[in-house]
Amino acid sequence: MAYLTTFYWGWLLASVLLGFAMGWISVVQHGEGVTGKLRWTLSVLVAALVGVALARVVPGRFGYWLDLGLIMFALYLCGCVVGSCLRHWVVARSAPPA
Repeated sequence: MAYLTTFYWGWLLASVLLGFAMGWISVVQHGEGVTGKLRWTLSVLVAALVGVALARVVPGRFGYWLDLGLIMFALYLCGCVVGSCLRHWVVARSAPPA
């Protein structure tokens, strides 16, 4: 894990910044979102991938890529949360009182 963070710090920072940008934009867009069944399927898929990574089922290079991908995905999601919360805070602060 320490090797991943020291060697790929630029890519990890880029995933956080990209997540921040997408979180900032997502408050403005009012799309339909993901349906309940697809959300459940994606949650099960991510949980299974995390379980496989923690159990170290995938050896070698592909396990390394799996760990790196999951770390980048988690950092992307954290950036999305921070970006959307900050955007909501800024927009709510600048809106006139109702």
